[in-house]
Amino acid sequence: MLAKQIKNGSILTVNGAPHVVESVEKHTPSARGAATLYKIRARNLLTQTKTDLSCKGEEGFPEPDFQSREVQYLYPDGDAFVFMDIENYEQYVLGDDVLRGQDRFLVPDMEGIFALVLEGRVAGLRLPDVVEMTLVECDPGIKGNSATSRTKPAKTQTGLTVQVPEYMENGECVRVDTRDGRFLGRAT
Repeated sequence: MLAKQIKNGSILTVNGAPHVVESVEKHTPSARGAATLYKIRARNLLTQTKTDLSCKGEEGFPEPDFQSREVQYLYPDGDAFVFMDIENYEQYVLGDDVLRGQDRFLVPDMEGIFALVLEGRVAGLRLPDVVEMTLVECDPGIKGNSATSRTKPAKTQTGLTVQVPEYMENGECVRVDTRDGRFLGRAT
């Protein structure tokens, strides 16, 4: 895969290990004849360390041998979490070493999750960019505050704390960005 073809979420091999691309920045120089540079931030799927790369558009990266399997989150099991492969119903029990904080976005029976399977084991998960969650703990809404931009902390059913507008109340369903944990709006 050439550097100019890489997008967020792409999987590539860096120094012999599989990495998932978290961000790509394109820098076009103003001088004639200079090459466009691509700054890539990737996360190692095995060790979870971040790597910053800087390369020209024609430089290539090998793609690792992995499978992307759609899974459904079923339920927590102590400190682990149980997922089921949508196609063959095989179950995967994943701990915090694989999830690395993604468990705060997992709602029971959640679909649209992809497991990255390397050499027969799950090395990481790719969550949907947006999930819907229910607010379970927040201060009561105040009438007349719908026009202000002030926020208050609210806790979702998974324990995630997000900043929501003051008019939101317990029991409301909200949309949350899984990349940075931001409140995006009410769920429809």
